[in-house]
Amino acid sequence: MTPSPPVASQSGAATKAGAASKTGASKAGAAPTAAASHPSGDKRFKLLEVAMKRHQFRQDALIEVLHTAQELFGYLEPDLLYFIGRNLKLPPSRVYGVATFYQFFTLKPKGRHTCVVCTGTACYVKGADALLAAVRDAAHVGPGETTEDGELSLVTARCLGACGIAPAVVVDGAVLGHQTPEDLLRQMEGWAPRGPSGTA
Repeated sequence: MTPSPPVASQSGAATKAGAASKTGASKAGAAPTAAASHPSGDKRFKLLEVAMKRHQFRQDALIEVLHTAQELFGYLEPDLLYFIGRNLKLPPSRVYGVATFYQFFTLKPKGRHTCVVCTGTACYVKGADALLAAVRDAAHVGPGETTEDGELSLVTARCLGACGIAPAVVVDGAVLGHQTPEDLLRQMEGWAPRGPSGTA
């Protein structure tokens, strides 16, 4: 006759299995109550954790959380996006996709001055590309970039909703219409590293 396994072993295995099952069920049913702290100890991450907790770590609160993060840090660097994704249990690709889709989010530090060029259909047809080229040549900066001295950030927008005054730009929050490269460079005078004309 084949001997039966020891009763103690069966009991121990059953106890462990039951405990593991209960623990798993508890984790699955419980809402997140604490954020994963950032190892840097930066207090701004703690404030961001509070904001996420206020939204109960809901994934559909991603845009609101990104807004808060940008207000706290000034821009959304990769490490910050990963931190948000980890706490909201979202894949990094999803967080990055949302952050790059909306024009009001930036992944790089902003300059002291900001120039937003509309690249919507009406603005593009009426010369938005010439405006971008003028800024690029004068300030040595491309769309989505900031000059090395931190003076100017050049941004593009899919549509500013100002088609009637195309081509339109937003310079430090002011909407300007019917812009020519010369008009825009006059607005930017003194911001470019060597000045709009390229002279010292």
